[in-house]
Amino acid sequence: MSKRGNRLINKNKRGSRRAAAARDPKAMPPSRKPRKRKSGGGKWSSGWRLWLKRIGLWGGGAALLGLLALAVAIGSAVQGLPSYFQLKATQADQTSVVRARDGSEIVELGPSFGEWLDYDNIPQVMKDAMVAVEDRRYFSHFGVDPIRTTGAILESFTSEKRIGGTSTISQQLARNLFLNNNRSFDRKLREAILAMALEWKFSKEQILELYLNKVYFGGGAYGIDSASRNFFSHPATELSTAEAAIIAGLVKAPSRYSPTADVDAAVGRAQTVLRLMREQGYISAQQASVDIDAVNLKTRTGQNSARYFTDYVLPQLDLLLPETFEPIEVWTTLDPELQSAAASSIAANTPEGAQGALVSLDRDGAILAMVGGTDYVESNYNRATAAQRQPGSAWKLFVYLAALEAGYTPNDPVVDTPVTIEGWSPRNSNGEFAGEIDIRTAFAYSTNTVAAQLGNEVGFGTVASMARRFGITSPISTYPAMVLGTSEVRLIDMTRAFAAVSAKGTSVEPYGVTRVTTASGEEIYRHERPRANKLVPDYVAAGITDLLQTAVSTGTGRAAQIGRPVAGKTGTTSSNKDGWFVGFSSGVTTGVWMGRDDARAVRGLQGGRAPARAFSAYMRQAVKDRPVEEFETEVQLPGWMLEPDDEYLFGDPDEYYFIDEEGNLVEPGRTERSVSDFPFGIEGEQPQLPVPPGEAGQAASDDFLERATGQNMPPEPPMPRTIRPSDAARERRERDRVD
Repeated sequence: MSKRGNRLINKNKRGSRRAAAARDPKAMPPSRKPRKRKSGGGKWSSGWRLWLKRIGLWGGGAALLGLLALAVAIGSAVQGLPSYFQLKATQADQTSVVRARDGSEIVELGPSFGEWLDYDNIPQVMKDAMVAVEDRRYFSHFGVDPIRTTGAILESFTSEKRIGGTSTISQQLARNLFLNNNRSFDRKLREAILAMALEWKFSKEQILELYLNKVYFGGGAYGIDSASRNFFSHPATELSTAEAAIIAGLVKAPSRYSPTADVDAAVGRAQTVLRLMREQGYISAQQASVDIDAVNLKTRTGQNSARYFTDYVLPQLDLLLPETFEPIEVWTTLDPELQSAAASSIAANTPEGAQGALVSLDRDGAILAMVGGTDYVESNYNRATAAQRQPGSAWKLFVYLAALEAGYTPNDPVVDTPVTIEGWSPRNSNGEFAGEIDIRTAFAYSTNTVAAQLGNEVGFGTVASMARRFGITSPISTYPAMVLGTSEVRLIDMTRAFAAVSAKGTSVEPYGVTRVTTASGEEIYRHERPRANKLVPDYVAAGITDLLQTAVSTGTGRAAQIGRPVAGKTGTTSSNKDGWFVGFSSGVTTGVWMGRDDARAVRGLQGGRAPARAFSAYMRQAVKDRPVEEFETEVQLPGWMLEPDDEYLFGDPDEYYFIDEEGNLVEPGRTERSVSDFPFGIEGEQPQLPVPPGEAGQAASDDFLERATGQNMPPEPPMPRTIRPSDAARERRERDRVD
């Protein structure tokens, strides 16, 4: 039979078996029972298996290529690494010479190196402390700690913290030797490659020896021997367990944990190091403690108050300068003679147990002197630039600036009487009320009730905006009590604000660096004076200068007199916790603060006493070679403020000052304005807009009709407040003209 016939017979047999199975499934042999098919399932499962296989192959191939590329990169890095002896001989050598404005040297800052200690000469406790706190798996990883890195990555996914703290000792050494401190993925990748290259080329002992002799411990000290001599006055070979723990704890943040800056912080960090050493079996529980009395710190000599200034300006070089490793010379604005006078005035007048600070600015913002405390060696915390304290009545500068801008003048009458604003009832320092006085007298004697009324009338937000306009950067409250200086400020910011008043209402930006040159003489930075902004009109600047001068000549600041015109303001907070005096004369503006760091009361501390006396002692020296300058205090109001017509609502376009909701000036001098230009509305009458043809308009204003007929017109609905002369001030001027 042909093959075709055989296939037909077999096919018929299979068909008959299927038919029989359909009639009686049991008739089908067990091995040939029909299978149940899942609709479409086989196709999908086989598709997924195919894709998983492809992904596995591709991923494996990519991983293999990545490992190959990594091996090539590490091999190339190994070939390019200097020898161990070259790395040992290489030291960071950039120094900075800081010079005063007369060219004299203030201080030379740069790296300090002790003796190089071979691995066997480094105390074992020092090696154990560093490994325990910086890299517990140092002796088991290959330059990068995969467990630590994986944990940090997982933590970054489960919290808002960024990936950090994953660098091993090898990575830190690679960064210190070859890279910068930029936090970028590219830098971290190169750091990891170089770390693995170091591990490939050098032994663990060599890497740890390089690290301990080169790592930075603060205060200019590189290496454990320099740090030991700098902090404990003996070589590193004599380090005790407690001292080794203190040094090991410095690597994380040398300035924060420096024992010369903050002993408590240094000891607290050292206790963390000792705990880790105990947990990892390096020391016993009995050794895991630090006795502050047992740690003898080196007695420092040769430091002076100018270091407050250098500590303030030198960090700014990171933003001002291009990257350079050459030694540099930094030319500053500091006047050595005035710096000495400032330090002496603070030391002589600061009450016992308190601290004092002083900032002095030239008319262009140049810092002439800066004192951040009574003793830099005892505490390098800069209270002139970092501390935030309540200014007390010195804050009234901004209250009266806002009132003058709103239309008040120094001669306007006010009433010193009990007042309650939103449940708050301010009191005067003498507990008495003077009745009707004028603005000048209220400011000179720092009358709290009048300041509260003025702040309430112009708006507490307006006062806050004025402070922002004059350079206050710290948070400002807008509660009623803010007019008495309850918001904390920095001394340098308050001094800057008064300097702007001295500059007739023009902005002043403090600065301390004039130029920077390299050792080869190349100038890589020169200060350029920023564009000055007019903060308030001339009549406001003249009015506030009048008030400030009166405060010194006859008011609370009489102790600040120096035999020539001085303008300034005292400030005293509740319970005598802070005392201030800020003022200016002959183009020099100086601010003084005194108080305790723990904000406890200081007996007898008032702004008109010790701070004013320190101001006077310093300013006599600061202005002795300058010509006497009389202040411009004549207030000449613009014509539009004196005329009760529609022009009053808009003012002279070239003189009007708009501010936004944050107190920033907006395009002074615009020539075209419409109602939409007033984002806060217009206080008082609405402007008379053109009347469409065919419609009758009002021929006279409501004010005119009311005065002419003696009848009270229906009140206008209240309008949102804008920075305009107040209705009260306008009515007083109208009464004066009528009388």
